[in-house]
Amino acid sequence: MNTNEVTMDAVPFNKYHLKLIAYCSGCPLVTGYVIGSVTIALSVMGTQISMTPVMSGLIGMGTLLGMVFGSIIGGYLTDLIGRKKIYMYDFIFLTVAAILQFFITNSMQAFILRLVLGLGVGATFSIAGPYLAEFAPQKNRGNVVGFLNALWFIGYALSNVVCYLMLPLGDGAWRWMLVSSAVLTFGWSVAIRNMPESPRWLTNKGRGDEVPAILAKIGDNVILDCDPTIEPEKSSFTDIFKNGYGKWVFFVAAFWTMQIIPVFAIGTYLPTIMEQMGFADGNLQYLGSAIINCLYLIGLVPIFLYMDKAGRRPTLIASFLICTIALTILGFTANTNLPFWMVLALFVMFGASNTAGGSHEFVYPNELFPTQIRATAVGFVTGLTRILSAVSTFFTPVVLENLGLQTSLYICAGISVAGLVLSIVMAPETKDMNLSDAANMNNSAKRRQEVAAPIAEDLTQ
Repeated sequence: MNTNEVTMDAVPFNKYHLKLIAYCSGCPLVTGYVIGSVTIALSVMGTQISMTPVMSGLIGMGTLLGMVFGSIIGGYLTDLIGRKKIYMYDFIFLTVAAILQFFITNSMQAFILRLVLGLGVGATFSIAGPYLAEFAPQKNRGNVVGFLNALWFIGYALSNVVCYLMLPLGDGAWRWMLVSSAVLTFGWSVAIRNMPESPRWLTNKGRGDEVPAILAKIGDNVILDCDPTIEPEKSSFTDIFKNGYGKWVFFVAAFWTMQIIPVFAIGTYLPTIMEQMGFADGNLQYLGSAIINCLYLIGLVPIFLYMDKAGRRPTLIASFLICTIALTILGFTANTNLPFWMVLALFVMFGASNTAGGSHEFVYPNELFPTQIRATAVGFVTGLTRILSAVSTFFTPVVLENLGLQTSLYICAGISVAGLVLSIVMAPETKDMNLSDAANMNNSAKRRQEVAAPIAEDLTQ
């Protein structure tokens, strides 16, 4: 290698990386917005359209259920067709689906359209994460890819603020709340036309001749850490379970699920929860929900300071620990009429720590799997996590009605405890590893064992 050459993993973070982040920001921003917009809209819709607690649960979980299929299919297509193409097709699809929500006349239509939206939203998880991970410098990869989680929460918080401001629109306000995501999806579908394809994906598909022009935009003498002229590496869907990757599928799916079950269960019905805690006067429950979701972003501060310095493992463990403490206190004090500000503080403590831990949902799966199956693995894991999160969101209003708020909060705390134990036992450390080495941790360990075996045998003879 020329001494002046530098690999994509080693190139210093620069303005072009910021441009790539801007391209990718639409995926998590829209995902958070679409999921968050139903929080207030569902509560308002319930006063205009007849629905049972079961149907309310179905509408609340509709997007999550759609994501199960959308993420799995979208992940496979993203590895097969390309990151950029799927991005553009997906956002056009989301724009149309969002607009159709304006014409909802009954609760079943609302559920079906939220399900359809989930198909498109699910695919976004398989695009932005793999794409940014394949461009990001290894010293900044945790922050760069983890920032996508920040945008998810920004989108979620933005939807709560926008929907709150739309309340004065009257009986039909919920229609505008649901349709508002079309502004974002259409805007990004236009903005990403000049977005480059991933050089790693192009190389893996035998299109290495297109790579130099893209690398030149990143910086001078930038090269891949692999030969762009190599033969394309064939893969199948089942490869995500082979060569030790099945272990990572389980780990990522498990810790991700234990993070999102509490946040979706609580977040989707936060206005209702605030009402049960005694804050139903003057739209206080909606104001509290908007404030809490905005302040969740506080959790991004320690992640940006420590994920690339302290590492992925300790920051994941710390996030589950703080979530457990906050939810336990909320459960213990649920029926004690705490002051409004104190309830807000405890929910923010939970949400902020969950936001911090949620950055690992974007970082870990994109580091632990290789290019040829990266989006497929991310999509499959996303699908698995959405099954349980959809079920939990569906049952939340039923649990709240039959078991009460305190028990519901204790259940969420127990799930966080399980995530804490899992992280202590299984979480790997990928800090300061280039993308190829991080994705081959299992293979590297296996090779070390193969090399060590004959040496040990010789020493015993």
